[in-house]
Amino acid sequence: MFEVFLEGVGLAFRLDTMIYMSGGLFLGMFVGALPGFTTLMAMAILLPISFFLDPLLGIPFLIGVYKGGIYGGSIPAILVSMPGTGAAVATTFDGPALTKKGQARKALEMALFSSVAGDLSSDLFTIALIGPIAAVALLLGPPELAAILLLALIVISATSSGVFVKGLLMLVVGLFFGMIGQDPIGALSRFSLGIPQIEAGIPLLPMLIGVFALPEIFTNIEKKASSLIKAEDLKVSGERLTWAEFKGVGRTLVRSTMIGTSIGMIPGVGQVVAAFMGYAAAKSASTHPETFGQGELEGVAAAECANNAVNGPTLVPLLTLGIPGDNLTVILVGAFIAQGMRPGPQLMEEQGALVYAILIAMVIANILFLGIGYVCIPFFAKVVTIRKSFLLPLTLVFAFAGSWVFRAQPFDLAVLVFFGAFGYIAKKLHFDVTPMAMGFILGPTLEYSFGQSVTLSSGHLFSYMLFERPITGVIFALTPIVTFLMWRRSTRLRKQFGTEE
Repeated sequence: MFEVFLEGVGLAFRLDTMIYMSGGLFLGMFVGALPGFTTLMAMAILLPISFFLDPLLGIPFLIGVYKGGIYGGSIPAILVSMPGTGAAVATTFDGPALTKKGQARKALEMALFSSVAGDLSSDLFTIALIGPIAAVALLLGPPELAAILLLALIVISATSSGVFVKGLLMLVVGLFFGMIGQDPIGALSRFSLGIPQIEAGIPLLPMLIGVFALPEIFTNIEKKASSLIKAEDLKVSGERLTWAEFKGVGRTLVRSTMIGTSIGMIPGVGQVVAAFMGYAAAKSASTHPETFGQGELEGVAAAECANNAVNGPTLVPLLTLGIPGDNLTVILVGAFIAQGMRPGPQLMEEQGALVYAILIAMVIANILFLGIGYVCIPFFAKVVTIRKSFLLPLTLVFAFAGSWVFRAQPFDLAVLVFFGAFGYIAKKLHFDVTPMAMGFILGPTLEYSFGQSVTLSSGHLFSYMLFERPITGVIFALTPIVTFLMWRRSTRLRKQFGTEE
């Protein structure tokens, strides 16, 4: 394994990889700084670009967009109390108050340095952990894999929104969409309704762009121009952050990094929960909790460090088990599949050097992240004022162009429109589409693993799992318990921080 790691190190240090990562980081920060333009939308629209690039260019490019977008959301959150991403909601508790005190620059720099600290630490942890976990994953048989996938899907459904039934319903819909096309065991066509274009399954790319990007575009089109921010309202003023101030939040950074890293390894939880938990933990541990919410640098550090610490570990379940950690990593699944790198237990064994190269590139990205962010803070502050009317038509064109250029089939545009309408209606009805996308992607693997388990059991599935594969039985037994605990925790956080539907 160490030899594979060294090979990955050699692959990662490429000038073109760093250039593409820098481009991704810049675009991510740019989009993150635009209120209403989410990182998810940016990744979905930019996904087709990665298909035409080498894996060591395309995937780091998207990871750069991912990392940059999470930090970029803190800029409007601090300056005008309008988080660019859901992950930056907790940053609005103290960021705007600091701006009113004339400490906007300190707040923005604290957000940047804390983001890099949390992201870098968790990336190093991911590199150290990925090998052992991948080795364990290789020992899993079809029954264990089926049980883990089912557990992950149900937990994702439970934590995706405040109403468990909604998440479960979207999961069922996603599983059905994933069943359209060929049976993964017998390769028989099903549910295709005689449409030849979907006899091999619904195309992944237009589905992802449609369900994640188009609803965001349509929602932004609906918003009135009166909500636009004037340039004169944005002033990156005040003194710079001092080393003593950053050093003073050291314990908070360690605590938030541990929280974010732990949450990142749990599928379906994500940056929002991590930011809230990091903030709550910092406030509870503080000797002056009454200052939180009134312009406390430690509050900004806690939230931004925690939400960025999720970025690396969320790839652990993705790369070792094929389970996306959140809706952002769902987009990465599309990139990996398009590059011939099917995430799962076999990936590290077959393409370990390439995986390590991508993870090491993530570490390098943090250095680029720090430089680009620090130099461009004044620029990204002005980005907040850009009129959406200039950008929305462009993003819509990119969405359709991206769906077309991959296969150049008119049917893909129809799929894009269908899932765009589906996602838009779901958004209006307060349904989270993440469980649907997860079900669509993981459904065939779950079905295949379950089918293999039935074959291995020789028709005695229950006794087989109970006596011959006891780990499978334990996972199934723990599923409702884990689901309930995760659902209760996420619900409490929503109530505590006022993020309920």
